[in-house]
Amino acid sequence: MRVLLVGSGGREHALAWGLSHSPHLSDLHAAPGNPGIASIASCHDVPVTDLEGLTTLALDLRAELVVVGPEAPLVGGLADRLAAAGIACFGPSAGAARIEGSKRFAKDLMEAAGVPTARYSVCDTVAAAQLAIAEAEGNVVIKADGLAGGKGVFVCSSVAEADDAVAACLVDRRFGGAGAQVLVEERIEGPEVSVLALCDGQTVAPLAPARDYKRALDGDRGPNTGGMGAVSPVAGLGDDFVDEIVRTVHRPVIDELARRGTPFQGCLYAGVMLTVDGPRVLEFNARWGDPETQVIVPRLRGDLLEALAAVADGRLEGVSLEAGPQSCVTIVLAARGYPDAPEQGAEIEGVDAAERIEGVTVFHAGTDTRDGRLVVAGGRVLNVSAVGADVWEARERAYAAVAEIHFDGMQLRTDIGEGVRV
Repeated sequence: MRVLLVGSGGREHALAWGLSHSPHLSDLHAAPGNPGIASIASCHDVPVTDLEGLTTLALDLRAELVVVGPEAPLVGGLADRLAAAGIACFGPSAGAARIEGSKRFAKDLMEAAGVPTARYSVCDTVAAAQLAIAEAEGNVVIKADGLAGGKGVFVCSSVAEADDAVAACLVDRRFGGAGAQVLVEERIEGPEVSVLALCDGQTVAPLAPARDYKRALDGDRGPNTGGMGAVSPVAGLGDDFVDEIVRTVHRPVIDELARRGTPFQGCLYAGVMLTVDGPRVLEFNARWGDPETQVIVPRLRGDLLEALAAVADGRLEGVSLEAGPQSCVTIVLAARGYPDAPEQGAEIEGVDAAERIEGVTVFHAGTDTRDGRLVVAGGRVLNVSAVGADVWEARERAYAAVAEIHFDGMQLRTDIGEGVRV
């Protein structure tokens, strides 16, 4: 099968790595890809924002399946364009991808489907937002309604913090049109877990849970990021928990989207907080998580390509991707200045040495080549993933591999998976 993978980050490198192990794969292409993906696929210089160019590329390659990694082309309607061209796509239509493209839409959908989530208000003026903030005494989460590259969420502990977050969206327009409306959401407490499921519009096949570390600094301090590391499995969360989340979260949402005429075909990501009152959904993504994919894919048993093709064809029933018994930990290595103003251009050394450690795979996230040298080209630069008999062994291997890698200004958390044994 000829496959085109859309995207250029660590998630896409992990998917490419998983797809490359399929006996059904004949040719793997990526657009635009990255230096890591280029080692296992043919890369084409078409950006993820060029929907017409990606569709033309898929036609030129005679791709039998297009796998879309990032959210922006899905929200923009790439799957719809591919369907019109007669090309199978792993990834939802624009109508179904609104579950990530608009937080207001996601909340409305959850209300209609009876999915538990935090209380919220939708505000398009500073005055309305300030009123909602004052009522909650500043203990709120401010969210830009649209896509903001993982940076449009502010967890606030005071009225002043929340007012500043609203000003960033509605006054400073830091996120452009994505911040034209904001959600002022009740701040709930508890550990977080990511539960991803493959969906073909009707059938739901859950993947192993993962835990993402979103804050930039050790001890869950500092600003929110796209994710500084992840672990899978998650201690204490077995099959019964996954079944409950599918029953109360994924299944109702899939049914409601189908009822509205926008069936969801792809990977539905539910970010869930485990509160004292039970699980509450924090967010939905319309695609594989990042960096959760980098700990889920290395644990998979079965044929990833076969499963993704089954989703695109609407024949997922009977196909499963079970997790193996090993644990996986990934450590994100970020550029100096991330997440606000990441610096680029620093030379990266030691990736080959890191991958010589047993169980380690280094997924490229924000890298490029310049004069034959590997250099920093994004905020999150590398994902160092390692499998082990348990989280402790995986963590030891991952940090040993991290010690082999060097670039100027390298940032990382040193507590990913700390104290966890599964």
